[in-house]
Amino acid sequence: MTELEPHPLLLEIEQHARKDGVSSTSRETGRLLSVLVHAMQANRILEIGTAYGYATLWMAMAQPPAGRVWTIEPQTERSDIARGYFRRSRLDGRIEVLNTPALESLRTFPQRNNLDVVFVDADRREYRRYLDAVLPLLKLSGLVIFAGCDDPSAAMQSFDREFLAHPDLDATMLPIGSGTGIGARKR
Repeated sequence: MTELEPHPLLLEIEQHARKDGVSSTSRETGRLLSVLVHAMQANRILEIGTAYGYATLWMAMAQPPAGRVWTIEPQTERSDIARGYFRRSRLDGRIEVLNTPALESLRTFPQRNNLDVVFVDADRREYRRYLDAVLPLLKLSGLVIFAGCDDPSAAMQSFDREFLAHPDLDATMLPIGSGTGIGARKR
């Protein structure tokens, strides 16, 4: 099966991240995010872990014109590179970068019970804490998506089990990218 090439700016970010040795969401995960955002017509998206803005742009490009993405990246060197790509995409007016530690930002994040999608591709050791912090931000039927769920570490295996059994989620794991956990908030 042949897939269409991503937008040239996305290809450039892939190459830039690879050259710099910066971990990035896989192309397959980016395409999945794009399809989900488009299907949901998701207007309010939160991302934890910006890096160079690859997943951010996949989602922003799929949003309706009134859409907004908030992305959290504590490393300003990375977010400065991402901002450059956001400007070049002409979507920078719809993307807000927060340069603070994610758990700190989430405590005061104003979009309570209002987010359509939360995507997390950050420090795997904090996944359980991120899940607890973002669930109150999601609207009913909103999606929380975690990258890197096929990590064989005991901590990630424990997170995967807790995620799948979480009473507030209808969740599954997909063998896309480095393993993708998707949960819809059900209460």
